[in-house]
Amino acid sequence: MTEFWLISAPGDKTCQQTWDKMNMATSRPNILSTNNKFNIPDLKVGTLDVLVGLSDDLAKLDSFVEGVVKKVAQYMADVLEDSRDKVQENLLANGVDLITYITRFQWDMAKYPIKQSLKNISDIVSKQVTQIDNDLKARASAYNNLKGNLQNLERKNAGSLLTRSLADIVKKEDFVLDSEYLITLLVVVPKTSYADWQKTYESLAEMVVPRSTNLLFEDGESGLFSVTLFRKAVDDFRHKARENKFSVRDFQYNEEEMKADKEEMTRLSTDKKKQFGPLVRWLKVNFSEAFIAWTHIKALRVFVESVLRYGLPVNFQAMLLQPNKKNMKKLREVLYDLYKHLDSSAAVIDASMDIPGLNLSQQEYYPYVYYKIDCNLLDFK
Repeated sequence: MTEFWLISAPGDKTCQQTWDKMNMATSRPNILSTNNKFNIPDLKVGTLDVLVGLSDDLAKLDSFVEGVVKKVAQYMADVLEDSRDKVQENLLANGVDLITYITRFQWDMAKYPIKQSLKNISDIVSKQVTQIDNDLKARASAYNNLKGNLQNLERKNAGSLLTRSLADIVKKEDFVLDSEYLITLLVVVPKTSYADWQKTYESLAEMVVPRSTNLLFEDGESGLFSVTLFRKAVDDFRHKARENKFSVRDFQYNEEEMKADKEEMTRLSTDKKKQFGPLVRWLKVNFSEAFIAWTHIKALRVFVESVLRYGLPVNFQAMLLQPNKKNMKKLREVLYDLYKHLDSSAAVIDASMDIPGLNLSQQEYYPYVYYKIDCNLLDFK
């Protein structure tokens, strides 16, 4: 299970007792969840008005930061193309896997100084993640353009002989060049019609040079033949060829153009390789930053909500539960029994009801403070 429940309950005589009670209730007779203490430092409380406003702001910030975390993870998967199984090992927070990071969560005092007000800490996170989001858009746009141009060129060099680029197939010596009267055409002939082609090509128009056809290239369905004729017979030849299900390609041999195409492909391919390493490194670093920021937002939300619900002085225990998938319903019941005394109305409160200061939009409401953290951030198609 990659889903975690971050909950808090008021301290009994001590916070340790709250922890022990919850731990015991969720492990006997069956283990319903794997539990860890979630350490939140002594943050500055501020006034009740500020906390109520902050509760709503943090809810919005939470979903924004979660969105950015998922975007960075998904883009990492897109960039790593063929090695998507490697994505997971690149999605780390502070150098460890996500589950290890949140189960051993320690507040980062350097990034988010606790002497600052809660509002300031939330602004620091907001600025930091907005910057990551903007940088991601710019980097993704540049890399996607490069990748798109390269794919278009690659597409031109693949596919059916009727549509693909012929630059890497034909050679100068396949053509009569610089002649006032003669021209070489390229014709796509289905494999089943090779014999017909050999029998009829000289008579498809007047002035076809006898025995001038050569097979230059084959794919699964067809062959590419050259044929030389007088320029003035070209229209007639094209028309008759079409009637016989032979397709004359629009192609003029131009060495400069073909060379430019090849060079462009090499340049794009080199550029893509050059950008790949730094981009993956950037994604790795900024995924970590965004995930760490997101976890700190969850911690802030638990702190604010716990103070609003359980009052002052600050006295609550935050706990991280990793539910056992088969027993999620049972775990909810056990937690409800354990904490229903905190709020007798909670059992019937519907998430669509709006209670000022308790942000319930898309968030279930329980008698204890509860937030979900899901570490499964990738949506593999």
